[in-house]
Parts: sequence; structure tokens; C-alpha cells
Amino acid sequence: MARRAKKAASSVSRGLLFGTGGVPHSAESASTISGIERVKELGLGCMELEFVQQVKMGEKTAAQVGEVAKRTQIRLSAHAPYYINFNSPDPDKIEASKKRLLQTARIASICGAESAVFHAAFYMGRPPDEVYGRVKGCLAEVIGELEKEGVRIWIRPEIMGKGSEFGTIDEVLKLSNEFERVLPAVDVAHWHARGGAFNSYDEFIEVFRQIESKLGRRGLDNMHVHFSGIRYGKSGEISHLNLADSDFRYVELLRAFRDVGAKGLIICESPNLEEDAVLLRDTYQSLPSGG
Repeated sequence: MARRAKKAASSVSRGLLFGTGGVPHSAESASTISGIERVKELGLGCMELEFVQQVKMGEKTAAQVGEVAKRTQIRLSAHAPYYINFNSPDPDKIEASKKRLLQTARIASICGAESAVFHAAFYMGRPPDEVYGRVKGCLAEVIGELEKEGVRIWIRPEIMGKGSEFGTIDEVLKLSNEFERVLPAVDVAHWHARGGAFNSYDEFIEVFRQIESKLGRRGLDNMHVHFSGIRYGKSGEISHLNLADSDFRYVELLRAFRDVGAKGLIICESPNLEEDAVLLRDTYQSLPSGG
């Protein structure tokens, strides 16, 4: 187990909360509840529940998680299993994909989580417009079912890091305009890896203005961001890195968040999890108040 860091003073700073993608390494155990308690000890403000293999959590445990999150005032999100592909040539796999996203949203909602993040599809040689239509159709069915059940949670298609994956900024923003309960999961490392660009203050500002143009202030006031260093090549993402080992200009990105008045959750996915989450929080809080 990693050495436990000292308790930090505060997690809230100018509308952004910083936290970990999963249970911090320094938590007493690998349980979700232990993770939430450790996030609180670290002075962080949020945590993402990683259901990336399958949704193993039952409703009873989810209710307990929700109670702890409410008591500690830690805000939660959830990441759906990776095995979702709304563009699969196999109808059974599409149905299974819908079920995985539905179950993520249901359990996340009981936990009190605000968002369910998912990877929507692979292009698989099909034209992007055709894939968009297939993703939209599946998403409409999922959202329709959640509405019937009274489950109100943000469904967030993620910006992806490989050219073979559905999930450009334009695609995710377009989906967010199609549905009331859909907003982007902005993975800044993925977008950097996808083309090697998106790594300067001006580029960050341009993307945030694009979000505001398409979604209004709700897009910047309800952000959900994945943040880490990233190793990438010609095909895009290879693996996540700690920020110190990457070329990502995270200070410039934090400045851009500040200057557009962004609000929401910043989920750190670096291999060292809470170390970079604390680094991001402390760096953000140290920024001058303007300019």
C-alpha cells in the first residue's frame, strides 16, 4: 500500500473539484467506501467509480456508498464497462452494450453519482456519419428506458484517443445537443493523443469556446473532465502516464479552465492517481485570480 499523504485543507476552488478515477492507492482497502473516505482525507472533492470490467456492485452496497458520499460531501461519477460498442456488426453485442450502460446508470444513480461515462463505439470501417446514426439510435433507447425508470443522471459519451474510435469533440458535442440528459466527458489526454495537438493555452481556450458555442454555459458549468499524462503514437493513445513523465502542458490547461470560469469534476487518471490529483488541485489553487 502506498504511503498515506497528509490531509489537505480544501477541495473546492473556483468551481472545480479534483479527484481520482477509482479508489486512491493510499486507501485502507480497495473498497469504494474506503476510497471515498480517503478522497475526503486528502482534501479532494470527487471520485469516479470504475465499473470498467463489469458492474459488480449491488443495490444494497450502492445505497451504502451513497450514504458515505453524502456524509463526506464527495461527488461521484461512474465509468461504464469498456465492452460497449454501439456500432458492432453483431446485434447481440449491441443489446449487451445497451444493458451495460443501463446498469451503470442505475447503480450510479443509487450511489448518488451525477454522471455515467462510456466509450460509445468503434468506426470499424464504416463512415463516421453512419456510425453517428447508430450511436444516436442506441443512446435514444437507453435514455428512453432510464426516463421510464425515473433515473436522472447525465449520460456522457467520452472524447476518445484513437482514430479508430468514435468520439471526436464534434461528435460528442453533436450528441449532447440531441438529448437533454447527455453532456460530454472531455478526456483532455485522449484529445491530445488523437492528433498530438491540443496542448497549448490557445488550443484549450478554443475548445472550451467551442463547447460554450454548442451547449451554452451549461457545457462549461457542468464539465466532466478526465486528466492525465499520455503516451501516444501515429494511431493515437498508447497508455496513460504520470504528468511529470508526459509532454502535457497541464498548467496552461488549468489556466484555461480558470479563464473560462469552468465548473465541474476533474478526474485524474494518471497511474499515480491521488498524487497527480493533489498536484492538479494545488496548482489550480495557486494560480493568480485572473489574466
